[in-house]
Amino acid sequence: MIVTAAVARQPHAPFSIAQIELDAPRENEVLVRIVGVGVCHTDLIARDQFIPIKLPAVLGHEGAGVVEQVGSAVTKVRPGDRVVLSFNSCGACPRCREGQPAYCQSFPMLNYTGARPDGAPAMHEGGEPVSSNFFGQSSFASYALAYERNVIKVGADAPLAILGPLGCGVQTGAGGVMRSLAAKAGSSIAIFGGGAVGLSAVLGAVVQGCGQIIVVEPHAARRALALELGATHAIDPSGGEVPARIREIVPAGVDYAFESTGLEAVIASALQCLGSHGVLGLVGVPPRPDSEGRYNIAGLITFGHTIKGIIEGDSDPDSFIPELLALHAAGRFPFDKLVKTYPFAQINEALEAQHRGDCVKVVLLTGGDAPD
Repeated sequence: MIVTAAVARQPHAPFSIAQIELDAPRENEVLVRIVGVGVCHTDLIARDQFIPIKLPAVLGHEGAGVVEQVGSAVTKVRPGDRVVLSFNSCGACPRCREGQPAYCQSFPMLNYTGARPDGAPAMHEGGEPVSSNFFGQSSFASYALAYERNVIKVGADAPLAILGPLGCGVQTGAGGVMRSLAAKAGSSIAIFGGGAVGLSAVLGAVVQGCGQIIVVEPHAARRALALELGATHAIDPSGGEVPARIREIVPAGVDYAFESTGLEAVIASALQCLGSHGVLGLVGVPPRPDSEGRYNIAGLITFGHTIKGIIEGDSDPDSFIPELLALHAAGRFPFDKLVKTYPFAQINEALEAQHRGDCVKVVLLTGGDAPD
């Protein structure tokens, strides 16, 4: 079938809207009509070749939509079901069997290669292959092929058009606090970065009942939004001495730090904020694949600090996304306050607005409205 897609053709270049040929679903695949798709930093670093997917490529990994067709082996969903798409996983390796699909031993192959697991492309343009299957979906398109493992059925009353970010950015932030760090009620946490992931971490910290929730973010509007969402303090890092300012709030140091920028200097600053036996969670993508940090090893040992890498908030999407939706329905997880929608064709304008800080989380609407 012919679909409309946003194609990444060159690193650091605008996406182009094009007509692309999408294969019919194989026996284990699910064809989804995309209603809305979030734009994540990971899409941009793939376009810009931090993840070396071959260009041209159709990216996008925060899709939500309606199932149109299923392969013969699919039993989890059927046509007409409303779904959120998340990352793909094998379901068979030790990590998947432990309920930790974010650490699937086949994660890079299933999510980053730009082809089906057997290496075959699912998209073509003018007879030439276009990299697809990004995170098992490539949802920067009017239709996407996904898999039984990475589709999550949602209810008819869920706001389908804006649910896509639950599949990556929102579950990464919220899950990072609720699952990876498992922050305790009454604890203190410093969150570095007030983008979609960082502000989702704020929402997760509120759900966990953290006593002090400190956000470090340069954009004034995002600091204000953090406070609106439940942060107790918001710090502008341009004022300098961030660790000292955090210790003015929590003199003994925070129990948890959550770092979403990936910048070495910010990571070092976050580590300095930790109290005894504190945990630093890292989710931010660094500026280079070979980025390294220098830390005081004696300090790590003396204070029993833990540095923990986090993928997808340690989430099992089949259980965690419904949990977040239930919290949202109860008024306890207002992730919709992070979202600003744009028509799909305005993807480049939306990215410019997000880069300027005019919005936190972009969701592109394809015009393929869900049924009532």
